[in-house]
Amino acid sequence: MRKVSKIETQLPQLPEQKKVAAYARVSEEKGRTLHSMSAQVSFYSSYIQKNRQWQYAGVYADEGISGTTDNRTEFRRMLEDCEKGKIDIILTKSISRFARNTVDLLETVRHLKDLGVEVRFEKEDINSLSEDGELMLTLLASFAQEESRSTSENIKWAIRKKFQQGRPNSFNVYGYRWNGEQFIVEPEEAKIVRLIFDNFLNGLSAEQTEVQLEEMSVKSYTGGHFSNTSIRAILRNEKYTGNMLLQKVFIPDHITHKSINNNGELPQYWVENSHEAIISLETYEKVQDEIARRRELGAHANPAINTGCFTSKIKCGICGRSFQRSSRSRKRDNSYKMWICATRKKGLSCNNKDIPET
Repeated sequence: MRKVSKIETQLPQLPEQKKVAAYARVSEEKGRTLHSMSAQVSFYSSYIQKNRQWQYAGVYADEGISGTTDNRTEFRRMLEDCEKGKIDIILTKSISRFARNTVDLLETVRHLKDLGVEVRFEKEDINSLSEDGELMLTLLASFAQEESRSTSENIKWAIRKKFQQGRPNSFNVYGYRWNGEQFIVEPEEAKIVRLIFDNFLNGLSAEQTEVQLEEMSVKSYTGGHFSNTSIRAILRNEKYTGNMLLQKVFIPDHITHKSINNNGELPQYWVENSHEAIISLETYEKVQDEIARRRELGAHANPAINTGCFTSKIKCGICGRSFQRSSRSRKRDNSYKMWICATRKKGLSCNNKDIPET
C-alpha cells in the first residue's frame, strides 16, 4: 500500500545578530585632537551598522585620557555593559588604545573572555578568543608599554628643555592670558586677584572671600563657581609677582600619570621678571608667612569654622589627624556630640574609635 508523508516547509534560520560595540580613545600626550575622536566615533558607528550580522551596541569614547582603566569612565561603563550581557564583540583600533599596561590588558581581556566577550584589535589583527590571541596580546602589549614609556620620556625631556629656557608648561592662570610668548594681565580679573590677597592679609578666610565673590557674581577662570580651593591656589601662586617657579610638580610613572610635588627630586627653575606683576613680591611673601601661621593654629585660624576648647587638640594615634566634633541623633533622645577622627569622618581608612563628649 502506498504511503504518503507530508514534508513541512521550514523557514531558513537567520543567524543571531551579535551585539557589537567599539571603544575609542584619543590621548592628549601625543597631540591628538578632539576632531580625531569625533572621526573615530563616526567611523565605528557607520562600520558596525553596515554589517547585517551585527547589532549596534554603541561606541564608548574617552577623550584625552591616558591608557589606564581606573580613570576612564567610558571604559568602565563598557565593562559594566559587558557584564550585563549588552555586548558580544568589542572593536578597538589598537592595543595601545585599549590599555598600555600589560598586566591590566590581560586581566581585562581574560575577564571579558570569561563573559564570552570577544575583543578585536584592528591594527594588530588579533582576536582575543582565538587560540593564539592571548600569546600575541602578551607580546604586543609589552611592546606597547615600552613605547608608552619611551614617548613619555621624550615628552618629559621636551618639557624640561622648555623649563631650562624659562618657558612654562601651564598657561591657564586666572588674571592672565597667554599670548604665545608671555602672560598678559587681564585687568578685570587682576582686580579680583588683588582683592583676594588683600582680604587674606586683612584676616579673612578663603571661605569668607568665596562668599564675597559669589555675592559679586564673580566667576572662576572656567566660568564656574569661584571655590575656596581656587582662592587658596591663587594665594600660593608666585606667578602673580611677575616671576615663575618651574617644575613644581612632576610625573614619575608613565602608567599612572599622577603628578607629585617636586621636593628636590628634580631641579627647579626660578624665572625673574618674566611678565607683568599683579601683586608685589613683598605682598606675596607676607601672604605665605600668614598661611604658615594659620597652619600652625589649625582650625582656630579660620573664622568660618566653629571651634571649641578641644579643637585641634585631640589627635588620632593611628593616622595623626585631628578629631572633629560631630552631632549624632538617637531615636528616643535628642542629638548628642561625638569627636571623630578627621580621616574616618571622610569615610577613609582609620579604625580609631569615636569619643563621646559626655
